[in-house]
Amino acid sequence: MNNNPNQTGTSRDSQVEQELNELRRQYGQLRDRKVRAEEAVAQLTQQLETLKKQAEAEYGTSDLAELQQLLEEKRQKNEAVVTSYREHIQQIQADLAGVENAVEGD
Repeated sequence: MNNNPNQTGTSRDSQVEQELNELRRQYGQLRDRKVRAEEAVAQLTQQLETLKKQAEAEYGTSDLAELQQLLEEKRQKNEAVVTSYREHIQQIQADLAGVENAVEGD
């Protein structure tokens, strides 16, 4: 039987050292993730500022609510143009059918 008290201590020390090494590895991974996240935030912030400037230049605003309202107005205008064009085409078709009927009736 081995009654050496230092052997138990060595085993404990080894476990603590292994855990410390694992914690250091995890810390390194977290530090790397933090750096990547900070870089992504900086890049996205720059993109957002660029898009805001572009929206200001093109639409006179970068406010989301105002942009949504402008989009809705443009959609309504487009729908009105399509409706008008559809009615115009239908009128042409009706006129053409009338001419064709008149020619066939002669």
